[in-house]
Amino acid sequence: MPPKVRNPNDPQEWLRRARSNLARARLKADPDIVLEDLCADAQQAAEKAIKAVFVHLKIRFPRTHDILELLTLLRSHSVDIPEELLAGDELTGYALDTRYPGWIEDTTDEEHERALCLAERSLAWATAVINKSK
Repeated sequence: MPPKVRNPNDPQEWLRRARSNLARARLKADPDIVLEDLCADAQQAAEKAIKAVFVHLKIRFPRTHDILELLTLLRSHSVDIPEELLAGDELTGYALDTRYPGWIEDTTDEEHERALCLAERSLAWATAVINKSK
C-alpha cells in the first residue's frame, strides 16, 4: 500500500504537523540536542498552527516565517487575535537565526521554555478557532 498523501487544504493536517513540531520542541532530555533547534521547532509549531487558521478560513497566506506578519494579516481579515499571541513574534528569529552556529548566542533554558509557551498558546488558539466552527 502506498504512503498516504496528506491534503494541504485540510487545516487538521496543518495542526497535526504543528503538534509534531511542538512534540519535538519538548525533547530536551537528549544532551546532543541543541536548544536552538528545539526553539526552531517551537517556531514551526506556532507558524503551522497559525497557517492552519488561514487554511480553515480559506485565506491565502504568504510564504513567510514571520509570526507577526501572519497574525497581522489574519487580523486584517477580522480574525480576533488575542494580545498574548502577538508575543509569538519572539519566535520569528528562531526560524532562521538558529540554524547555523555563530549566528546568535546560545539559547538559555528560560528562552527555550518561553518558546515552548508561545508555541503552545498559538497551537491552542488555532485549534480552538478551527474547532469552534466545525
